[in-house]
Amino acid sequence: MNATFSTRSTFLDNYALRRSVSQPPVASRTPARCNRQRGLLVRAAAVETSQNTAAVQFPSPTMAAAATKLQAASDAASRSRILLEFAQAAPAPPASLRCDANRVMGCTAQVWLSAKLGADGRVTFYTDSDAALTKGLGAILASGLSALTPEEVLAVDPGCLLALGLGDAVLTRSRTNGFLNMLEAAKKLSRGFMGELPQFPSLVISRAGTSASGAFAEAQNAFLRPNPATIDALTTVLEQKKIGVVAHFYMDPEVQGVLSSAAERWPHVKISDSLVMADGAVKMAEAGCTTIMVLGVDFMSENVRAILDEAGYSHVNVYRMSADAIGCSLAEAAESPAYESYLSQAGETPNSLHVVYINTSLKTKALANEVVPTITCTSSNVVQTVLQAFAQVPHANVWYGPDTYMGRNLAQLFTSLATTATPDEVQALHPDHTPGTIAALLPRLRYFDQGTCIVHHLFGGEVCKLVREGYSDAYIAAHFEVPGEMFTLAMEARSTRSMGVVGSTQNILDFISARLSEALDRPFPDQLKFVLGTEVGMITSIVRKVQSMLEEAKRDDVAVEIVFPVSLDAITTDKQTTADGKPVTLPGGMSVVPGPASGEGCSLEGGCASCPYMKMNSLDALMYVCDKVGNGAGEAMLEAFKPRPYEELVGGKTMAQAGCIPILHMRGFQTGKRLPDALIEDITTRHGKI
Repeated sequence: MNATFSTRSTFLDNYALRRSVSQPPVASRTPARCNRQRGLLVRAAAVETSQNTAAVQFPSPTMAAAATKLQAASDAASRSRILLEFAQAAPAPPASLRCDANRVMGCTAQVWLSAKLGADGRVTFYTDSDAALTKGLGAILASGLSALTPEEVLAVDPGCLLALGLGDAVLTRSRTNGFLNMLEAAKKLSRGFMGELPQFPSLVISRAGTSASGAFAEAQNAFLRPNPATIDALTTVLEQKKIGVVAHFYMDPEVQGVLSSAAERWPHVKISDSLVMADGAVKMAEAGCTTIMVLGVDFMSENVRAILDEAGYSHVNVYRMSADAIGCSLAEAAESPAYESYLSQAGETPNSLHVVYINTSLKTKALANEVVPTITCTSSNVVQTVLQAFAQVPHANVWYGPDTYMGRNLAQLFTSLATTATPDEVQALHPDHTPGTIAALLPRLRYFDQGTCIVHHLFGGEVCKLVREGYSDAYIAAHFEVPGEMFTLAMEARSTRSMGVVGSTQNILDFISARLSEALDRPFPDQLKFVLGTEVGMITSIVRKVQSMLEEAKRDDVAVEIVFPVSLDAITTDKQTTADGKPVTLPGGMSVVPGPASGEGCSLEGGCASCPYMKMNSLDALMYVCDKVGNGAGEAMLEAFKPRPYEELVGGKTMAQAGCIPILHMRGFQTGKRLPDALIEDITTRHGKI
């Protein structure tokens, strides 16, 4: 019922293989030979000796000759002069090269790259840059790859670029990322020569507005400009009846568009991650709201209800958007017999801590804490929670659940830290840990292997293959819950080229904002491209954030393109089955959902990007519930819209009170940066009391 991960994984084997040509063994690495990169840190040290370089097979005699010349240089100044010579000697690029279509993303300087396929089946590359040294790097790359076939270009090992002998002083972190991104761009062009590259729907965001490509993106775009009459009607009823609204990022774009506009006129509307929804509700109650509408799945409304009660606002009404259950496949997995068995095993193991994802019901949290000490986590703080637990209880056994993908992705991340990171890199994540302590905790860190979100479950297989082939030069964003394929793509982009992010929806939004901020600091036009590996419902928040930044900077020459890795195809549920062979059923009688390219749909290897449960939170439903608030007969009809009541007692407390304990432990950790003393005592003493 659970999976324990060791210090080996397919992800790390592939990861190490890709980089082994340019790095000495782990034990011999020193901090001086490392370049710090965002998040997970990766060595990009230049190889300066012929012994190390011998392990690298350069793709052409031209690049090998360049390496020999650079390695013969005595110092950084000499290598810089050689780069300038390469830049000056490069053939004059075509006049059409310097255009937005040929820009290489992820480079601090402006870099352009194009290619043509000759009659002999071999490729000629052209590069240019507005920075002299970067132009020299491009010249080495273009001359070294020209005259290769597209297949040969795709086989080029990135390690050869790092093994040229440029040295750290010349091949700085930013130039390393730019150099690797040039190679990725060259490979993308080569794939294009071998066949048509996949084209996913996308939305381009500029200061002036948005433009969509593909019907799927057009549908999202249509809802970004909501009907003013709808906004007026909603704002009026919210203000008159003192109603606050908390909604999850994954709302339908139509709903988010209206809510975002309403929030400009009525301050008590908030769109956020699930945890912040409850915090927002408390602030609304403090400001005088007497009713809170929750647009999300049921565990979110339950959490809002519980936190309001804990804060002393039990008189504030909380309503869901349907009389029917608004389920969540992930939350339901945590209430299965398999999860009960998993928790029982944890409870029988000394020094155990159960780290439960916030996206579960209060019942799950309450019953789990009765069996084993439990703390809640979010996708934003799960890494810190686990590391802090082992820092305070070095011999702890940590049991994460129920999200299998997040657990598996934690496995990849921690294994990578244990086997490839330096002490400084690990301590940048947590000051009390080293690669050695990470390696030591791995056998005592477990995750549940039977819990998945039906949306995030769909970013895998073929759709990730298409992202790799057609968007390898783009920024890649992946939620911590997505399957390993999409997670690995984002990790690779993050660790090798500083062009990826893995984390929560807020982390993704922050990443997009940060990259845009860097582009706005540069004095030239730019269009950033992001592959959105999570639910498309957050597009409204992205559009509003990006446009506000562009407006503040008064920049009409910078834009952001959001790529949706889905297709227009749809797959009916009668073609889909659960792990035990039963047909997949969706709420509200839905039989189709958007599927990925190649029509996989909601299969084990699919690529959907829209949660059917969240779609139950419609504008019609919101207006219906708002209309009933404030009169006795109407509110009587809303009893079924209230969060699920729990009458059972757990450990002498109500289910809601008991379910709040793991949440309060998390809040204590967020406030004090340490797990609460009461939780630590429970971890270290409970097993002896059994």
